[in-house]
Amino acid sequence: MLGLVGTDGVVRVRRTGDQVAAGDQIDYQRLVPDPDAVNTEVRLITSTIDGTERYLGARQLYDFPLAVSAALSRKEQLAPTEARVRTYYWRTAAANAVLLLILALMGLMSHKLARSRRQEVRARIAHARQVEYLAYHDGLTGLPNRSLFSKLLAQSIAQAQRHNRKLGVLFLDLDHFKQINDTLGHDAGDQLLEEVGSRLKSCVRESDTVARLGGDEFVVVLPEITDEIYTTTVARKMIAAIARPYILAGQEFRVTASIGIATYPESGLDEQTLTKNADIAMYRAKEEGKNNFQIYSEKLHTESLDRLSLESSLRHALELDQFTVYYQAKQDVTTSAVTGMEALLRWQHPDLGLVAPMRFLPLAEEIGLAIPIGKWVLRTVCEQNARWQQQGFTQVSIAVNLTEKQFFDPSLAEDIAAILQQTGVAANLLELEINESILMRDTEQALAALNGLKAVGVRIAIDNFGVGYSSLAMLRELPLDAIKIDRAFIRDLSDTADDNALAQAIVKIGRTMGLTVVAQGVESEEQVVFLREHACDEVQGFYFNNPVPAEEFTALLTRHLAARSGDTGGD
Repeated sequence: MLGLVGTDGVVRVRRTGDQVAAGDQIDYQRLVPDPDAVNTEVRLITSTIDGTERYLGARQLYDFPLAVSAALSRKEQLAPTEARVRTYYWRTAAANAVLLLILALMGLMSHKLARSRRQEVRARIAHARQVEYLAYHDGLTGLPNRSLFSKLLAQSIAQAQRHNRKLGVLFLDLDHFKQINDTLGHDAGDQLLEEVGSRLKSCVRESDTVARLGGDEFVVVLPEITDEIYTTTVARKMIAAIARPYILAGQEFRVTASIGIATYPESGLDEQTLTKNADIAMYRAKEEGKNNFQIYSEKLHTESLDRLSLESSLRHALELDQFTVYYQAKQDVTTSAVTGMEALLRWQHPDLGLVAPMRFLPLAEEIGLAIPIGKWVLRTVCEQNARWQQQGFTQVSIAVNLTEKQFFDPSLAEDIAAILQQTGVAANLLELEINESILMRDTEQALAALNGLKAVGVRIAIDNFGVGYSSLAMLRELPLDAIKIDRAFIRDLSDTADDNALAQAIVKIGRTMGLTVVAQGVESEEQVVFLREHACDEVQGFYFNNPVPAEEFTALLTRHLAARSGDTGGD
């Protein structure tokens, strides 16, 4: 807008864009506030003519009563700037939006990272707990292991000492557990152990602890007991619970347990002593026939030390050549002719003297020496038989007892065949005696072992017949040559009619089955007469001769042969 304005406020002429006008009345004082000013002041005003906001500059023309004015529209002048401002605003808004999006993404990622870290921390905690659990619990049964048991027992002892109370420790071992693993496999053995652990827990209180030390060994801590009655009650419950049948590999099986009991403070004041003494009592329970419990005492401790000493000596007895074989004759009950003999192992202990096999053979079975000792006996007996044959004592049959582990040794038949071949002894001159109770334990495995031995050609006899409760049907399935009547039936002959009837029935059973019947433990003429009257085949016992070394038995054979020759000459 350009214009000339009189000092009277009348617009002489103005132009706005392409429009020209005049005569408008305005406020001259507002238009030219200071007529004498040299410099024109530009101000932002709103036009009273058209209401447009403009930048206005006006100055009076010298001495003329006129003022010239020039005004530029603010909107037109600032349009490019405002456009740039708007652009900047949009850019700023877009940048802020992008920034907010980035911040949101970063927040989301941070949240996910924090959640991931929390999950990792929880996983680490869970892993640490799992590691700790595995470190203190048995992986198979879930019971506390040896480490946790030691800690819990130590805590229980400390509490018992603080409050002047008693506690009990029960050491439990399964009887014949190895047979389950050997016959059914380790999976069935593991299943059995899991079930045993569950049954043991059901026999105790919540405050009691059942732990598995390893293998088939379990231990129980009974805190806060008033006397030993509770420990024996728990032991009986456990024995009864374990004796119940198990279904393994689709078959029914039974196992038993031997338990040793030690109490605080009578049997020990610390964790190691209590556990060791309970273990000692458990071994006594096994020696007493298994499937029972024993309470620790000082007598058991002394016997345990003797056992350890005996075990230490036994481990070196074979290499030190301390074993020897004694022989006891078997005679025909009618002619008194020597029909054979039984080889009886003896241990010449450097301090204890001559030790009978019943004292050390069970120990040899436990520590894994039964098989090498048994192999030594078989070789020694066959070598001695070969020497007797060279001396003219032909057809001398020797019977050898087999232990349980030796009998079920897979290489037994092969070892015997090799020994017979190396010594040149005929197989029918070697008779193997197996205890009846061993055959009853696993008839299928026993039958397989017997068939393997019969394939070698040796004779088979059942030892201690009459006490193992074998059935006649089972006996017919076994490849047997002889039965040896248990000495308990012979010892009581002539005491009562019932005892005589039992012995007579056993003789009849053997003869009916075509087996040689041998009565062992014969010690009197009356017993010999009874057995002769009832057609027993052979007799053996102190009545004829005590077990003697090979040299003395050679002399006995010589005398017997001379006597028989004299009798023949007289006839």
